[in-house]
Amino acid sequence: MLPVYICEDDAKIRDAQREYLEKQIMIEGYDMEIVLCSGRPEEIIQAVKETPGRGIYFLDVELKGESMDGFELGREIRRLDSRGFLIYVTSFQDLAFETFRYHLEALDYIVKGNPRKMQEGIRHCLEVITERMCREKGEEREFFSVKIMDIVKHVPVDEIVFFETAGRTHRIELHAVNDRMDFIGSMQELEEKLGEKFLRVHRAYLVNVDQIAELDLKGREIRMKNGEKCMFSRNMKGALLERI
Repeated sequence: MLPVYICEDDAKIRDAQREYLEKQIMIEGYDMEIVLCSGRPEEIIQAVKETPGRGIYFLDVELKGESMDGFELGREIRRLDSRGFLIYVTSFQDLAFETFRYHLEALDYIVKGNPRKMQEGIRHCLEVITERMCREKGEEREFFSVKIMDIVKHVPVDEIVFFETAGRTHRIELHAVNDRMDFIGSMQELEEKLGEKFLRVHRAYLVNVDQIAELDLKGREIRMKNGEKCMFSRNMKGALLERI
């Protein structure tokens, strides 16, 4: 999950950015989370130090009354997160030279004077980041796409724990490492599509073999690495023992 940081000295604009980002992340199902929203650059730096890794940063330029401006903050962030996404939300339109001077490689510049334009800019940045991340991971990870209402989610196959038939006809529940989702589908189609990485251990369960932690042979129960459990049929005992 990509952490999102906001550094903006105007509390009203800061709250508006947070509200809109949370809304977009929820609506689009982005694998992102706002971890800090602050007007203090030192707090942003400390948070990044405590949670190293690639992040998304929405930064104000001026940061009035603070020890550093947005460009200096960006430079500090670059030292800690060389691959992070820097987005400047500012009153100034042309900042390309300044970011070049600081060697910052900003993803975009969003003008904050117009709320609608600011929202459009934020939405565009999230789309670009998501597309870039999928492209970068495309060769490394396989994704399972599932449509829920009007939203399409892309779940890394290696994070799927198991599929379970839900209580209603043609409904499947996907159990992922940190998520659950319900969708219309067929166990037989899933079994054919996902191949040997998954094993149909019971008419109600299709499990990711790599996510199995241990077997209770007497109780015919599988404990997955995330702590969840599912049953297996008596005739699947041999196949399970061969695969784990």
